[in-house]
This record gives sequence, structure tokens and C-alpha cells, in this order.
Amino acid sequence: MSVYQRLQTLGITLPPVAVPAAAYVPYVQTGKLVFLSGHIAKRDGKPWVGQLGLTMTTDEGKAAARAVAIDLLGTLDAACKAAGTTLDGVRRIVKVLSLVNSTNTYTEQHLVTNGCSELLGEVFGPEVGAHARSAFGVAQLPLGACVEIELIAELA
Repeated sequence: MSVYQRLQTLGITLPPVAVPAAAYVPYVQTGKLVFLSGHIAKRDGKPWVGQLGLTMTTDEGKAAARAVAIDLLGTLDAACKAAGTTLDGVRRIVKVLSLVNSTNTYTEQHLVTNGCSELLGEVFGPEVGAHARSAFGVAQLPLGACVEIELIAELA
């Protein structure tokens, strides 16, 4: 089954690439690697604001991380097309880095980040979608967002 068929089965429509909010580009390709800039969680087209351990639960954070993964896939799709391929040409999701807006006593950043990691596994399968990962708790994120995630992928 192609990546696009899996997305359709999951009921996911890829969003267009978001316009950067500052002085950066959505992605950079060097060699076979594509580096995606950090994407913040959005709900209803607006920043998904909240702080884990204060105003949000782990399950809510996990849902936000899944939403970020969908936005990342939209950007990765654009990067693939610019490189003359499609999401089916992704050889490996190499690394995910997740920043979770959380209190200093919150310790479930890794579970929040599973929202992104699990979706990538569903979309790309276990061999391509399995990735190295870091999940950090931070005091604040741009626009008050609850989660920001960046991604590195390798193209075939």
C-alpha cells in the first residue's frame, strides 16, 4: 500500500506548506536528507496553546503532537515533490525532535511525542517510519503553542 493510500485510509488530508512566521524556510535538502523546520501544534488553524502539566493532559498533548505530524507530512510532501519524488520515495524517517511546553514537574514529554511517532509509523510502516528521537520539556514555545516538532528524513 502506498503512503498516500495509508493517509487516505487514516482519513488524513495533507495541508499545504505553512508560510514561515519568521526568518527561515520550511525545509532544506542537502544530499538525500531533508530537514524540516519546527512546526507548532495548531487546532482549527490557530496555535494550539497550552502547557502540559498545567492546562493540558498528556492525552491532549499526544493529540497535538499527532496534529503536528500531519503538518510535517504536508511539508515533507512538498519537499519530496521539489526533489522530483513523492512520499513513497522517503527511505527513512531519520530523526524527530520534540519540544513540549510543560511545567518543571511534568515528566511525560516522551508520551506526548508518541502522538507524532506513532502516526509516522502508521503512515510509513515500521521499517521506514521508525526513527531516532528526542523529547524535551521547555518553559515556553512560540505563540504559546503546546508542542513544536522538527523532522529529518532521508529520500531514496
